[in-house]
Amino acid sequence: MATPYRLRPGDVAPVQHSPTTCGSAALTVARMLVDPVFATWVLSGEARGHGFLPELVDTDERVAAAEQLVLRRTNRVIGPGRRLQPPWPRALGTPPWGAQHELEHGGSVPGTRYETRWCRVGGPDALRRQVRELTERVRDGRPAALYVGSATLPRHVTLVVPGGGPGGLAVYDPATGPVRVLDVDAFAGRRLQLAGWDVPWCTVRPVAEQP
Repeated sequence: MATPYRLRPGDVAPVQHSPTTCGSAALTVARMLVDPVFATWVLSGEARGHGFLPELVDTDERVAAAEQLVLRRTNRVIGPGRRLQPPWPRALGTPPWGAQHELEHGGSVPGTRYETRWCRVGGPDALRRQVRELTERVRDGRPAALYVGSATLPRHVTLVVPGGGPGGLAVYDPATGPVRVLDVDAFAGRRLQLAGWDVPWCTVRPVAEQP
């Protein structure tokens, strides 16, 4: 029987299989968090209920295959959920709109809507406010994508999940696999040190739940 897949600080998740599939790896893990059968296939190879998944013996091969399935969906003209989206070269990784559509169609609990929130400009107070908003919105089954990079370009995609105590957040870094507590001071000070990148560029986050 498939069992729920969860991530908390200190856990290790799959590592991306190419320099351009960080976003695909993050979105693969997002789907694992809400689809126990898919998670079981990734981890063990069993695929009951998902006949479209290839029969692969090696876990690394399954992760790589899942990344490529995600990358095709997020970067083509007709994206997840049959949504129209601007095409994006695979060599440039995952665009935010593709991440949004993937999260809305299989990477979160059904009915969750997402939006892109840019955070490249603004001072520490503005960035702390963004973390507070993330804390209010990210829940089990409602992760967020976090794009980080240099001062001039976004270069890497990570996944934000609940963790680090009540009301805390954690970050899964697909470059190396670990899950660690999201440091609010590091986010506000643009010194995140995620796969060597410090600057938060944007989040693809759940839309605020209506009361």
